[in-house]
Amino acid sequence: MEVPTFRLLWLAQMVSNIGTWMQTVGAQWMLVHQPHAALLTSAVQAASLLPVLFVSLPAGVLADLLDRRHILLALSTIMGVLAATLAGLTQAGLATPTVLLIVTFLMGCGQAMTNPAWQAIQPELVPRELIPQAASLNSLNVNVARAVGPALAGLLVALTGPAVVFTVNAASFVVVALAVYAWHRPADKLRGSEAPVPALHAGVRYVRHAPGVRRILVRCALFVVPASALWALLPVTAGSNLHLGSGGYGLLLGALGVGAIVGALSIKRLRAAVSENVLLALGGVVFAGGTVASATLHSLPALTVALLPTGAAWLVNLSTFNTELQLRLPGWVRARGLAVYLVVFMGGQGIGSLAWGAMASAVGLTQALLAAAALLVAATATLLWWPVIHTAAPLDRSIVSTWPEPALMLDAVPDDTPVLVLVEYTIAAEEVDAFIAAMRPVEQSRRRTGAARWDLYCDSAAPERFTEVFQVASWSEHLLQHSARTTGFDQQLLQDVRSLAQDPPQVRHLLPPTSRSSSVDEAQEY
Repeated sequence: MEVPTFRLLWLAQMVSNIGTWMQTVGAQWMLVHQPHAALLTSAVQAASLLPVLFVSLPAGVLADLLDRRHILLALSTIMGVLAATLAGLTQAGLATPTVLLIVTFLMGCGQAMTNPAWQAIQPELVPRELIPQAASLNSLNVNVARAVGPALAGLLVALTGPAVVFTVNAASFVVVALAVYAWHRPADKLRGSEAPVPALHAGVRYVRHAPGVRRILVRCALFVVPASALWALLPVTAGSNLHLGSGGYGLLLGALGVGAIVGALSIKRLRAAVSENVLLALGGVVFAGGTVASATLHSLPALTVALLPTGAAWLVNLSTFNTELQLRLPGWVRARGLAVYLVVFMGGQGIGSLAWGAMASAVGLTQALLAAAALLVAATATLLWWPVIHTAAPLDRSIVSTWPEPALMLDAVPDDTPVLVLVEYTIAAEEVDAFIAAMRPVEQSRRRTGAARWDLYCDSAAPERFTEVFQVASWSEHLLQHSARTTGFDQQLLQDVRSLAQDPPQVRHLLPPTSRSSSVDEAQEY
């Protein structure tokens, strides 16, 4: 960690993650001996994770449009107040299961609001070539906290009770707020303004038309939904199968965390030795083995040993997902893309936790864990059909300006005016097949950056002439295509097409007559 700001924020986040894990253990342990303990302890995890389903996308929009530093400062303060409130209610004897779940849910909302901004600032803190290492360190951060936090929580719960644990978590948010306050974000990193609702649509549209991103999300969902069973049901395994106290449960979580640390220290060598898809396959199978062990082993030392490689597998898979995504997303939509990832990752864990908890209550703990392990193996096997899409060369995600600004002959165009763009190409007969093939990735590029509709037409009277037609919902969004959304990768796709044309492509912008700017039809080199 040679970058001072990254190091400062990384350490502060570790303190916060330790506090969060301490609170999770304290909250779950308050419910272990309640009726329907499997369902209640799963509900604690679900309450902290499910808010991402409806909060993360708006949070991603805000993190792309507003100053991420201010967002992190405000939310750290709010979550600190919530944690302190829970500590006070617990000390007063008012933290019933309902109260505990409500406060946990509210803090989950705060965390869901924080995560897109926190994830999106990472490429601002380190050079692009260090992003894989930064992603591994961030995964290591969470898992070191998982090793330390539960052990501390188990000790404090045994000695003083859960109220102290919740107080420590409140203090951890103060540490984060101070670290973020000390970070002086460069002025040129601040985001411009874009209308929130169109920005939300733009983020979803980008993910929809980015095949590499979509595949990462599919792989993430196929892993985390069955894997969530182990995290959700481990406290019940500790209490029911092994008859452990809070310290024993903390030891099991600590074993997962120590394994993750080993995985983080090894992942660079693993990446150099095997492909991403082989790593994901190994991680899935090993984690399934750990899930089987938690269902069948009734010895604390044996299960502790089995959970060490399980924690490493968790780290390897999460680090692979995060690294691949960070490298694929351009800066203008990074927080929104990461928000969708968090919806899949944390939402999948939340839904999975509820489902596996309900299943354990209905058919038994062992049966639920074995079913989750079998599903995880089956999901891992789908790598044969749906591997992570690998690119031989790093994707150029720098923003470039490839189009001339459209000229207007009459009045200024209102921002919400829709625009129809026509790009005309003249292609030699022997290049037609290559041209059509090259236009397929261009279609995805247009849709990622703003096109709601896209078509390619051939002139029936002159087969060598092709017209690309795409519609953008508003003039302001089309201007963003010109100035802020086209990356070096998109530029290369357009250059590949231009190299097949006999003449420079000509572009026209057609506007509705009500805009009083009829059409912008002067020929422009594209």
